[in-house]
Amino acid sequence: MLTIHADSRDRALAVEGDLIAAVGPPAALIAAHPGARVRRWPGILTPGLVNQYGDELLEAAYHPDPREAGELGTAPLTGEAFAALAPDEARQGASARRGLQRMLAHGTVAVACGELRVRAVRDALRRSGLDVLGRAGRPDGMPSLDPYASGAPVVFAPPREPGSAARFAVFDVPDEAALAAAGAGSCVATVVAGRLVHRRR
Repeated sequence: MLTIHADSRDRALAVEGDLIAAVGPPAALIAAHPGARVRRWPGILTPGLVNQYGDELLEAAYHPDPREAGELGTAPLTGEAFAALAPDEARQGASARRGLQRMLAHGTVAVACGELRVRAVRDALRRSGLDVLGRAGRPDGMPSLDPYASGAPVVFAPPREPGSAARFAVFDVPDEAALAAAGAGSCVATVVAGRLVHRRR
């Protein structure tokens, strides 16, 4: 079924399968596709964010399970804390899956990383549907699930157009300046491969 995603700035994307079928004002897309499902979102449609710290957040960090919060807290464990935990491959894979879900909750649609060494982490990333980009060396800034908190320039995925992959994110802010101030935690929806993979409750 074709789905139209519309934002508060009178912009919309029509999604069919895993591709963008059309781009334009909601009224025009709804008129052209009268049988489509329509999702109206608060805030702005964007192409979605690129998280540049795939290696650091997926292989060199541990994302605690909610059941471990009492012992480990909720923030990713890195550095000495990660080394002391010494998770095995299965535990790293589970951590990566949680980390990827948290990236999606921050409007991430692509991850930049080098050569991931842990097979379970590679598998988790492949199954997530996120676009995987190469990178040359470690980027500046501090690894963060919220690219706006990293201190490095924020990178968006390429603009969506008809025929491009249906990957995008919606943030509950009035414009890009407000998004920079609010951060990626303002994400209300993330779509990857045409599927709504995150929706803020």
